[in-house]
Amino acid sequence: MTHPIRPLDDQDEPALLRDQFRQLLRYRSLLATGVLLGLLGGGYLAVAGDETYSATGEVLVRSATADPFATGASADKGINIGSERQTAVSDTVGILASRTLAAKGEQVSSRDLLAGLQVTNPPNTLTLRFAYTGATPQQARDRAEALATAYLANRKQLTEDSIENMANGYRAQLKPLEEKRDQLEEQIGSSTADDITSARASLIVSISELSQKISELKALDATPGYLNKKPVAPTAPTGAGLPLLLGLGGVVGLALGLLLSWVRLVFDPTVRSTHELVRSLGAPLLGTLPRERAAATALLAIGRGGSRLAEEYRAVAFRLAYDPAFADNRRLLVTAPRGDNSAATAAAANVAAAFAEMGRDVLLVEADLRTPSLARDLGPAVSEPRPRWASDDKRGWPAGSRTNVDVPGSGAFALVAGARVDNVPRALTSAPVGRIVAEADAPGAVVVVLAPPVLSYADAVALVDRVGGVMIVCDPREVHRSDLERIREVVGAAGGHLLGVLLHPGRTRRARKEHRKHQKSAGRRGGGGGPGAEPDEADRPEITGDPAETMGLRTFTVPPARR
Repeated sequence: MTHPIRPLDDQDEPALLRDQFRQLLRYRSLLATGVLLGLLGGGYLAVAGDETYSATGEVLVRSATADPFATGASADKGINIGSERQTAVSDTVGILASRTLAAKGEQVSSRDLLAGLQVTNPPNTLTLRFAYTGATPQQARDRAEALATAYLANRKQLTEDSIENMANGYRAQLKPLEEKRDQLEEQIGSSTADDITSARASLIVSISELSQKISELKALDATPGYLNKKPVAPTAPTGAGLPLLLGLGGVVGLALGLLLSWVRLVFDPTVRSTHELVRSLGAPLLGTLPRERAAATALLAIGRGGSRLAEEYRAVAFRLAYDPAFADNRRLLVTAPRGDNSAATAAAANVAAAFAEMGRDVLLVEADLRTPSLARDLGPAVSEPRPRWASDDKRGWPAGSRTNVDVPGSGAFALVAGARVDNVPRALTSAPVGRIVAEADAPGAVVVVLAPPVLSYADAVALVDRVGGVMIVCDPREVHRSDLERIREVVGAAGGHLLGVLLHPGRTRRARKEHRKHQKSAGRRGGGGGPGAEPDEADRPEITGDPAETMGLRTFTVPPARR
């Protein structure tokens, strides 16, 4: 029974995401390529990169103070930790550290020395962390210690210079006061005026204040800081390591593969999902055929015990049997969109066998008169037809082409095998073909017509108005959306209606090889020149593969040996 097609709800975001994820998984080769590239990149970085070692030392910065134990004394008084970080990576510190290393026998420029240094400040602390990355553990330790020591030495020197400059300034102010005091003392010896005594006392007070300041400056503790954590030689190289780099490479490669798959999905003309296929064709999904190895050599799955493929064909036949659109005329046209018609051939033969298994009087008509091969593919199941030379009917196809096909354990059905003719359009639209199709009007009768690909030739279109119901057999990974829309338009314009679509998984490379081998052996057994023989590749009509192209009816040119 044909049910209305329910499109995906645009608001059903989880379903849309799952559907899109499944679509991306179609391109497994791109995903695998991305992951492989990521793993190779991670492995290259792990193997080709030079091993480096990092040593870390910590310095506690403090300001100069007179009494560090006094109440209210602050260790961060006058310290700008951001400026101290800049000083730690300055050229002055680099030059001092390079001189220290040169004294130990290691010659290195200050620029090269500072290139491996990184100075950080842990939050809410007065600590500077000196991290140095070197080529060897000993080099990293020595250079980190030299830079930390050079920073402390430079800061101590700057503090002492500041103290000395301030003391010199006070001394410069003190000298004229002492000279004036001496002059006043000389005057006091010759005179006892009160004003001279008062001026002398004032000078002595000023001199005492300046002397006290100089004494306080000399008493300051100019220690710049402490090396709390002395650098030690690292025991293992720094960096991510091989396992971590491989993991990161795999994650990055997977992201790259998903990106490539998404780009491929955007520009892929094929249908992205079964829902999109059903929407584009405007017909329900009748079934999806499973993959079986035996199907590569045997056309009929009906009658083969334990075959999942046969069960799927039976399900399709039952669904068609109870579809009102098919039950009214019991005519079925089986065809493919374009290209290889072998899947449609197998579907037509097995659906006919399934109807025969249901007790119907089935007639299978092979309307592929350009490359007829159904009788040959069915093999020994087809009874031997009456020889053409023994028949009095000289009218050509379909006269004298009717045979019986025996399905083991399932019954039999009639077959009108195709044959090459001079004028394919005239043969398909002839009155005998109309009478054969009209046999479906008999009670319990079913006529199944196998036609060439509908977009490669117009043969199927010429039969649509007589048959009515059309079943499309296609591989969802290869059929284009434009092909399905074109089929819907062509079938509707020809007066037919689409009963549904049957999906097949397509052949693997090994299955295609076995199928070609089976066809060659069958052609040798059939002599290669009979009506059902497979034509040479040079005799096949050219199919460009353009999804927008529909080739018209063309007259088949009979080879000179058959005229």
